[in-house]
Amino acid sequence: MKHHRLHRRLLLSRRDVLTGFGIAGATWLMEQAFVPRRAAAESAEPSCLVLPQQTEGPYFVDERLHRSDIRSDPSTGQVTRGIPLQLTIRTMGISAAGCQPLAGAVVDIWQCDAMGFYSDVRDPWFDTIGKKFLRGYQMTDARGEARFLTIYPGWYPGRTVHIHVKIRTAPLGRRSFDFTSQLYFDDALTDQIFSHPPYVWRGARTTRNRQDWIFRQGGDRLMLDPTPMENGYAATFTFGLRLA
Repeated sequence: MKHHRLHRRLLLSRRDVLTGFGIAGATWLMEQAFVPRRAAAESAEPSCLVLPQQTEGPYFVDERLHRSDIRSDPSTGQVTRGIPLQLTIRTMGISAAGCQPLAGAVVDIWQCDAMGFYSDVRDPWFDTIGKKFLRGYQMTDARGEARFLTIYPGWYPGRTVHIHVKIRTAPLGRRSFDFTSQLYFDDALTDQIFSHPPYVWRGARTTRNRQDWIFRQGGDRLMLDPTPMENGYAATFTFGLRLA
């Protein structure tokens, strides 16, 4: 399987970061990266770059579901249908010495299913109260990594295809910090995947990346770069955090 690594550099001022994030004393820096397994032996830690925070949206529920495989509903064991996606979220702590893995951070992800439904919410188009599919959190390990097994997301009116991410740290001194953003996919890949069941049953999507007002607020810097695997796809995205 052929791997590659992608870097995009974008530097913002400290004032831009603090104003956009609304977190006094915290500077968030990130980079997009697909990290091959052999990378640790071949290269140094990645540089840490500034990328945008994005809205939490109306569908976050703090379920406290500590699990890596988020596809199932824990109350029934039913597994959500869709193309598997192995998603690794890497967190890096930023210091004068550079980027170091940030262990012990809580990483939540949540998303809709192939039909565009979120779990455990009531909406004009659906009511899934009590269900908990496609939600969960992991603690980052010594490498700063949290690994999830999910599915490629579906779509719903007004939004392009995306996954929500929230990263929280334990209190540091008197404060704890959290960061929320969203991850996106290339439209061409989405078109290819949505031509297959169960996604094709949803019908043609109405919103692509550039038509999504949230994506237009920096989504091009929050793109996943999935690599095909035998049973689906795998992707990695790296976030960095400086507390100062």
